[in-house]
Amino acid sequence: MGNPVRILKAEVARKIAAGEVIDRPASIIRELLDNSVDANSKNILVEIRSGGIEEIRVVDDGAGLSKEDLSVCAHEHATSKIQSETDLLNLSTLGFRGEALSSIAAVCRLSITSGSWNMRASITEDHIITQCTPVSGTIVVASGLFENFPARRVFLKRAASEATMCRAMFLEKALARPDIAFRFKADGKDRDIFRAGQTHAERFKSAIGATEPSALFREVTADSGDGEWSFILVLGTPDVSRTSKKDIFIYVNGHRVQEYSLIQAIEYGAQGFFPNGTHPAAALFVQMRADLLDFNIHPAKREVRFKDISALHHAVSSTTRNFFKSYTLSEIVEEKQSSFLNMLGNYGTNYESDIESESDIESESDIDEEETFSEEERDISRQIDKKIKEMTSPSMQKVEKAPSKSSFESDNFATKRFSRNDFSFPRMPEMKAVKQTATRSPFDSISHLANLASDDDDFRYIGAALGTFLIAEKNGTLFIIDQHAAHERILFNAIMQNAGEKQGLLVPLSIKTQSDSEDSYLESVKNELSKAGFEIEKNGEEWLIKTFPIRYKGNEKNFYEDIVKKQIEPSQILYSVAASTACRAAVMDGDIISESKAREIAKQALELPDPHCPHGRPIFHKISRSELFSLVKRT
Repeated sequence: MGNPVRILKAEVARKIAAGEVIDRPASIIRELLDNSVDANSKNILVEIRSGGIEEIRVVDDGAGLSKEDLSVCAHEHATSKIQSETDLLNLSTLGFRGEALSSIAAVCRLSITSGSWNMRASITEDHIITQCTPVSGTIVVASGLFENFPARRVFLKRAASEATMCRAMFLEKALARPDIAFRFKADGKDRDIFRAGQTHAERFKSAIGATEPSALFREVTADSGDGEWSFILVLGTPDVSRTSKKDIFIYVNGHRVQEYSLIQAIEYGAQGFFPNGTHPAAALFVQMRADLLDFNIHPAKREVRFKDISALHHAVSSTTRNFFKSYTLSEIVEEKQSSFLNMLGNYGTNYESDIESESDIESESDIDEEETFSEEERDISRQIDKKIKEMTSPSMQKVEKAPSKSSFESDNFATKRFSRNDFSFPRMPEMKAVKQTATRSPFDSISHLANLASDDDDFRYIGAALGTFLIAEKNGTLFIIDQHAAHERILFNAIMQNAGEKQGLLVPLSIKTQSDSEDSYLESVKNELSKAGFEIEKNGEEWLIKTFPIRYKGNEKNFYEDIVKKQIEPSQILYSVAASTACRAAVMDGDIISESKAREIAKQALELPDPHCPHGRPIFHKISRSELFSLVKRT
């Protein structure tokens, strides 16, 4: 027979139970900050000594505790936040389990001061209450962590390491509540101070210690439309990239949770905008109806169970993608406007002798009479005409360099549709009219503006360099072009234009899935795969691939790695397939290509509407004549 079954002493059982909630100083900060936030505090101070091992002090100005509250607050299962199990279905507070103060008192010396009363509790003291000098709010002090539990104390790290974890926990809690002022002190020195009333984006940038400008952090919102959930999503633009996912935070009803599916949703939405394995910086703040989730599955409330997360997952992914797509397009518009104005500036001083009469200006008869425009669009057109006439006026003695953002720029400029015929331009040296094409994008007019002064003669291919780059000159600017990224984007655009065209396979390819979830995924995306050019069907334990997209460069292994293993979101399958196909088919770093092919790639690269590869990398770097002069100290 083994050892007999015994009932543990209450003291031992309490220490073991406490270890599920309190395992290091940062755990105490987590629980005490939850209580302070739940007390509707507007200002919260956290102080630690020796990494929180010797002392943690939390001061807030929230609703305090009465003498009666203090007399029972550190007993097991004591809480003011729930009364019955049904309350677990309608939680609105961060803390609710009634274990925090009891667990803290089991592993250290606990002191709570509120109003005119102080309470002390520990493994050797049981709610000793004394009168004291009145305070506003509550002061909680936890001292000597694990002094009475040596077996746990030896596993604590050095004070500096514990202090780092305490601060990380403080930042995590402060990040979620920009409406509250937070302050963190370590060994008497201020480390972090956050003012109340910040936006989520401002608090996020401060909390993660981002060095990028504030303008690169934006907020977007969405909701279910029926009151089930809503969210605020803070995103760093593609200029804010990270080598890991450590700066992706997920909060649900105020709790930071480890929810892989929502991190995945952000990653899916960012796909194509963050190159070379980099990741976005983001914080998602979800508010969901309490009866649709369950936090009561983890002692530290790090995990949550959702009744149904699919709609939220899709909304987060699509909102993320729409943001990055809109941001990238607006960048392109700004760049083309700036390029156009700079081009005018370069020509301006030579116009006096070249300006012709009004009758020589391009005839209005070229305008398509069937094309109609809104008053707002016509107003923008008139402002552009006025700006051009000002810049090309014979009386203008000196043309200043155009600002990076023009005075006539409209907030909605990126979304409006124009044609070249909307604008009237004076003739300029070496300028040719750009014919209006049948198919137009929202940026056609901007493209025309940017390229009015260029034609095939203005482009000059110079050569290849370092086995990777193509060097070309256009409009007085030197371009260093990544041959792989450029070719990849050119091929990607061609694939997307012919999306859905299929080629039948004489012998269907088969793949074996590794789990039931992969089978379920393939079943759910069959229609989207068909739109992308893949016809698949289940055949016993295998899946047969009966058709491929016309331009697809891959085999069954690539199909599994690119789509099944990653479980690409249905709406992104076509994009993902096109991107991976273009990447495999494009010339690679170090490939030697003919001069004619290199010239054609370079020429097309400089005409692309979006100068980024499908994975988000810039296609070229450009250097102006003035920048080169500056580099060699030439005036």
